[in-house]
Amino acid sequence: MYEYYRSHQQNRFVAKLAYAALALKYRPRVRYAPGAEAALKTLLERKTQLVVAVNHLTESDQFTLAATAWRTPLRRVIGRTRVLAKDELFVDPSQRKKVDMMGSIPVFRSKNYGLRAVSDAGRVMMDVAAERLGNGDCLAIFPEGTCNTEDPTRLQHVNSGIGHIVARAEKLGCSPALVSIGINYGPVAGDVKAASVFVGMPVTELPDKPMDIARTVQADLQVAVNGAVAGY
Repeated sequence: MYEYYRSHQQNRFVAKLAYAALALKYRPRVRYAPGAEAALKTLLERKTQLVVAVNHLTESDQFTLAATAWRTPLRRVIGRTRVLAKDELFVDPSQRKKVDMMGSIPVFRSKNYGLRAVSDAGRVMMDVAAERLGNGDCLAIFPEGTCNTEDPTRLQHVNSGIGHIVARAEKLGCSPALVSIGINYGPVAGDVKAASVFVGMPVTELPDKPMDIARTVQADLQVAVNGAVAGY
């Protein structure tokens, strides 16, 4: 399967139409850290690859993220952004067409396939994601790996996968910048429309080691989550 996603390119025009429709439906209220919007525009003008890290609260987060992309400078990279998504979304052929159109790459989870099989698949997935960054794409990740059903104000543990992807991309000569986006739907996450979204200041200097990168993501994304909570 992953050989397909090493080079898959969706129709960018159709993708933009879909993202625009989601922006109309979900209407996220976007705020930025001071200077973040201008910094993001500058990075995109320089064609810097971005690793977008987003907290995970509900199954609708991917739609909120897509709507946010349309309403921010990230609109520029719609069609050139890969989004890591759980493998269940790729099972139904009709559903797979939709997630492929959104630029998704499947992530297999141990609860469905067992630790060893998922470990092997995970290594290939990280290679593919790093290669896509090295070839000029951006990448969006929900690094917690599962929905936070406990406390939407506190980020769960950030898995090391994001660190391994960035470290592998750096070995390929890519120097991606981290952009943290916090989402908040209110205390009980009842209404996923009109979410409070906070875009953090891009981080252009990242550590070399995967665990250090993951720790940087943990701290930076928590700041973005705090901003989203404050802006609800």
